[in-house]
Amino acid sequence: MRKQVAESSDLNILHARRLSRIPWLIHGFSTRLGGFSKAYGAKALNLGFTKDDSKAAVERNRTGFLQELGVEGERKRGQKRESRPWTIISLRQVHSDIIRLVDSPSGSLMVGDGLITQTPRLLLGIQTADCLPVILVDPKQRAVGVFHAGWRGTVQRIVEKGVGEMQRCFGSRPGDLKAAIGPGIHGCCYEVGEEVREKFHSQFGYAATLFREVEESDPVREKYPMLFLTARAPGHSELPKKTFVDLVEANRQQLLAAGVRANGIEASPLCTSCRTDLLFSYRAEKGRTGRLMSVAGIRGLREAGF
Repeated sequence: MRKQVAESSDLNILHARRLSRIPWLIHGFSTRLGGFSKAYGAKALNLGFTKDDSKAAVERNRTGFLQELGVEGERKRGQKRESRPWTIISLRQVHSDIIRLVDSPSGSLMVGDGLITQTPRLLLGIQTADCLPVILVDPKQRAVGVFHAGWRGTVQRIVEKGVGEMQRCFGSRPGDLKAAIGPGIHGCCYEVGEEVREKFHSQFGYAATLFREVEESDPVREKYPMLFLTARAPGHSELPKKTFVDLVEANRQQLLAAGVRANGIEASPLCTSCRTDLLFSYRAEKGRTGRLMSVAGIRGLREAGF
């Protein structure tokens, strides 16, 4: 993924290289840089209405984000034509497999974790702070989808179902779809419990390839091993092991299983937990953090140059 940095501000948006080649598509993955929030560090671009941040700051952040994407528009009076901003469509996310088809702005906040549309000038948005954002685009049918894939959504196969919903609603062929997996927590940092591993194993035949175990280190034990002798063979109590899961690979496997071509899938190398200088991480920041937003939308025919 490449970066786009505003000349007039520090606002920073990430773009998937393959998706950037589609002329009618607007898309982007926000970072934490270049906003007006102070709750999560100076000039933080928090795009979620969190309890620690002010509504005014978030609204200013969203306006700046839209402007940088080129979809805010300027309202002009008189003889000049008025250019209206696009509408952000978001959800009350609940770690589900619920996917909403959107064809017009809604006055109420929908519940779910996926959005799909074929309607121009609607900007579909997913908020994350460790979970994976996934964008699906059908270049032939001019359709887009965005999905929120934490471990629960991944176990429920939300991106696989997203491919199916685009096929059902728009006639999309899986082999035509392009997918971008945005920044999220990676296998290097995403420690989970045994119950998570069990749920993955109950759903996926390849689940064993998604997990790795690391034995905890203990400097005191290493320096004074005799203190930890036990009656059990081989004579020392065992150190507990940490278990990590690779959500990126889990979702890539789902996309492949749904028929998306391997060369049509792009994944960000950025781990939110490793890169709190650039991204928000719920785990690394112990729950007090902002929200990133990943968006996709369809330009009108005139806007796209058709």
